[in-house]
Amino acid sequence: MLQKNNKVDQKNSKLDKVLNQVLRYVGMVLIVLILFGLILLISGSDPIKSYQDIFSYTLGSRYGFTEVIVSMTPVLLTALAVALPTRVGLINVGGEGQLYMGACFATWGALTFSHLPGWVLLPIMILLGMLGGAVWAFIPGLLKSLGLVNETITTLLLNSVAPMIVAFFVYGYWHSPMDTNKTAMFVPAARLPRFFNSRIDLSFFIALALLILFWLLLKYTRWGMEMKAILGNAQAAKRNGIPINRYWIIIMCAGGAIAGLAGMAQVSGFFGVLMAGFSRGVGFMGFLISWMSFGDPLAIFITSFVISVIMTGGNYLQLTVGLPFAVINILLAFTLFIVLAKPVFLQRKVA
Repeated sequence: MLQKNNKVDQKNSKLDKVLNQVLRYVGMVLIVLILFGLILLISGSDPIKSYQDIFSYTLGSRYGFTEVIVSMTPVLLTALAVALPTRVGLINVGGEGQLYMGACFATWGALTFSHLPGWVLLPIMILLGMLGGAVWAFIPGLLKSLGLVNETITTLLLNSVAPMIVAFFVYGYWHSPMDTNKTAMFVPAARLPRFFNSRIDLSFFIALALLILFWLLLKYTRWGMEMKAILGNAQAAKRNGIPINRYWIIIMCAGGAIAGLAGMAQVSGFFGVLMAGFSRGVGFMGFLISWMSFGDPLAIFITSFVISVIMTGGNYLQLTVGLPFAVINILLAFTLFIVLAKPVFLQRKVA
């Protein structure tokens, strides 16, 4: 009888915990919408009409919804690239640089092996993109394992180096005869296939597969348990025989490989060409999403979708209302501030 009561209490406790989390997130969304509504009002726009436009365009039309998915794919991948290292206590701020290097390596494959059929060329490009990101993440992972430099500093600094390397090759060796700011268009065999008569390409389904794999890794594998042990107490895990230095390097490289895959998807699926400065902070947006989601796979998916709705709707408001893109950055900043304030701002009121 006592065991049954304990099980009932545990179930009720879990339900209460889930309900509290839902209420906190709803509260945060409402606060963000109110703050952004004030910004819209100050700028001379009707907040209610603006919100109606955003949701009717993004969620109320097939084209708008597919554009949300297109916008969501790279930030979902870069968020995973950040979330994986956090599971062993590492802070990967270098998703942007790893994305650039993945795009660079994949572009070399597209230009060098353009004579190959797509079923051969695309896997080569995917592997090269992942290799580029992994190589760029290996540097901070190695320095961390040697105890020389904190990975937060090295990944952040390398973000400014990778675009310069890409620009060097684009301007110097790979540029199109018609435009020195980008390469020649990729051959059709080097383009990711698209689905549903839209711009949604194969990378979206790869991102979903990686998200599920990430969840399975954490929940059902020995590696997931060891990663939890390292996160909880690295020194205790080391004394129990877990090779934490090896984990640091491997996990950093794995995160970098995922970010590199996002870079490959951008040049192969979205643009079809490599341009200098092609990323508008996709890697940094992934970092934001990962931290807003606290590394939880389901929360990463939901947050990526919500952020993509905001970004896509913001682009629409630029055309219809004439809002500058900086206003959308303000909305994202409000979202970040409210989420980071969550433990002290809403916990007492809802819990």
